[in-house]
Amino acid sequence: MLSVVIPLYNNEDQLGAQLDAVLGQRVDEDFEVVVADNGSTDGSRAAVERYSAADSRVRLVDASRRRGPGAARNDGVKAAVSEKLFFCDADDVVHDGWLAGLREGLSHADIVAGALDVWTFQGAPQHPYSDPTPTQFRFLPAGLGANLAVTREAFEAMGGFNEELRVGEDIDLCWRVQLSGRRFELRMDAAVAKRPRETGRLHITQSLSYGRSDVALYRRFRHAGMPRRPAHAVKVWGWITLNVWTVGSADRRRVWSEALFIQVGRLLGSWQQRVFYP
Repeated sequence: MLSVVIPLYNNEDQLGAQLDAVLGQRVDEDFEVVVADNGSTDGSRAAVERYSAADSRVRLVDASRRRGPGAARNDGVKAAVSEKLFFCDADDVVHDGWLAGLREGLSHADIVAGALDVWTFQGAPQHPYSDPTPTQFRFLPAGLGANLAVTREAFEAMGGFNEELRVGEDIDLCWRVQLSGRRFELRMDAAVAKRPRETGRLHITQSLSYGRSDVALYRRFRHAGMPRRPAHAVKVWGWITLNVWTVGSADRRRVWSEALFIQVGRLLGSWQQRVFYP
C-alpha cells in the first residue's frame, strides 16, 4: 500500500484535475489518496466527498488544526497507512508515471524529489522538465512538497514538516533528512505540471514569502554550511536596477518583479530573524 497526501485549501476549481491524474496512476500496488483539508471555506470539501463516494481510495481528513501546508501534510500523514509517503499539491497535475517513478526512487533512497513541468500551464511549447533543486542557495539538493516522496521512518525521525515555516518547509525537510545521514534522490521521470500564481497580487505575496523563507532557512542551516552570498545579492540588485526601464512586456515584468520582491523579502526576513542574509 502507498499513501498519497494532498494538502487542500480553497482549491475547488483545480482539485478535480489533480485527483483525476492521481487516481489514473498506473502502478502495480494499491494506493490511497489522503486529502488533508486545511480549513477550506469554498466547495473543496464537498468536491473531495464526491470523489470519495465514487472511489474508496480517496479519503478526506480534517487538517484545520493549524494553518499552513506543512501542518496539513503532517495531519495527512497521521491519517495515512503506508510506510511510503507521496506528496503533491491540489492545484497542480501529476504526469503519467509520477507515482511509479517516485516509488522506484524510494527503493534505494529515504527521500525523493520529482521534476517540475513549468510549461504546460503557461501555454508554452514543451521543454525538458526542470530540476526542482533551488540554485540560489549553493547548498544541498532539495525538492518541493508539490512533488516529493519520503519513507515514514525518515519522516517521523525528522518530526515531519516544520510547521513554523509557511514557505520552504519542504526544502527544510529535504536538508534535515540528508544532514541526518539519510539518502536523497532526484527522479526526473516523476514530473508534476506546476500551476503559477495567476494574479499580480498573489505573485508579489509569494515572492515576498520566498525571500523571507530564504532567511529563515539560512538561520537554521548556516552552522551546517549553508553559505551567505553577498556578491550574488549585489549582482541581483544591479540587474533589478538596470532593467527597471525594460519591463514593457508582461513576461519581463513578471520576472523583474519576482526578483525585486524576493530581495525585498530577504531584507524583511533579515530584520525579523535578526540575521543578515541578503
